Amino acid sequence: MMASKMYTRMLIVVVATLVFASLGDAYGYSGNHAGLRENYYSRNCPKAVSKISGLIKYYTKEDKSLPAALIRLHFHDCFVNGCDGSVLLDSTPTNLAEKDALPNKFSLRGFEIIDKVKEAIEEICPGVVSCSDILSLAARESISFKGGPRWRVPLGRRDSLSSIAEAANISLPIPTMNYDELVENFANVGLNERDMVILSGAHTLGEAHCAVVMPRLYNFPGSPDGVDPSLGRKYAETPKRKCPPGAELTLIPMAPSFGGQRFDGNYYRNIVSKQALFGSDNALSQDKDGRAIVSNSITSPKTFFREFGLSMEEMGRIAPLTGSQGEIRRKCSAVNPPAKYHRKSYEH
Repeated sequence: MMASKMYTRMLIVVVATLVFASLGDAYGYSGNHAGLRENYYSRNCPKAVSKISGLIKYYTKEDKSLPAALIRLHFHDCFVNGCDGSVLLDSTPTNLAEKDALPNKFSLRGFEIIDKVKEAIEEICPGVVSCSDILSLAARESISFKGGPRWRVPLGRRDSLSSIAEAANISLPIPTMNYDELVENFANVGLNERDMVILSGAHTLGEAHCAVVMPRLYNFPGSPDGVDPSLGRKYAETPKRKCPPGAELTLIPMAPSFGGQRFDGNYYRNIVSKQALFGSDNALSQDKDGRAIVSNSITSPKTFFREFGLSMEEMGRIAPLTGSQGEIRRKCSAVNPPAKYHRKSYEH
């Protein structure tokens, strides 16, 4: 049975990787994503990275919950057709955009911060820095300011010309997925099992709506008291107090430690102590390989930080638009008007 399960998981990863590679070939993505490099703006907008960093630091001090919002934005952007800024586009009268898809509509925020940063960058380097690059940098800077790791952010992404809600509905992981479903979901975008467990550590930050948690607190199938048996009974009383019936839109911290406001490895301690808020978080402890990664992240925080940075870098490389693909948006929430209305561009 164990060998069969391992073979099935390996097959899922191999098939998904082949599909991902085929899509990359079809859309001009290369395995090494030629065109992305850390110093991409060193010549045409040398102050871009420091300017973005300074602004994110300022806004993070103003709103301590912002880092969780920005890393979630980055994640939800990259998992839907790649890191192309499509999640930032507004819906139009004829198209429902990703930000208004069911998994995003009531949970994503921080759009106005990216818009403000973009406006500031446009003042010094019009038409040069993409919204997708700004979002990638904003995620790193905000996590760093919360005590988390820094990682390499190769730059040079371009912005997509479209955003479709249905793509988000079918691409994003959901809080009820089991371990193998999570592995498959991450493999679909070229990330492996370890990336999945490590990137889940971002749940140490932020809040969730009670609606996502309540199915584990009330009327859980087969449970005598209605509570998911994988939740610690003592711990379950806390979310039940914060999430009484009818409080679906109330927010609850993702992690008990520090109210979900500090980046650390306590997320993994919460998993082994049955204090994981999402069923998908608890799923990490239900698999031998997952438990090993969770255990290592607990015993070696430095290793977790290092691996989180590496996995974030990998995620940031998912199917970028480069070269002549897409565009450099002037405004992150809308595609550029027809070319005849463009200002002079100073792109690479």
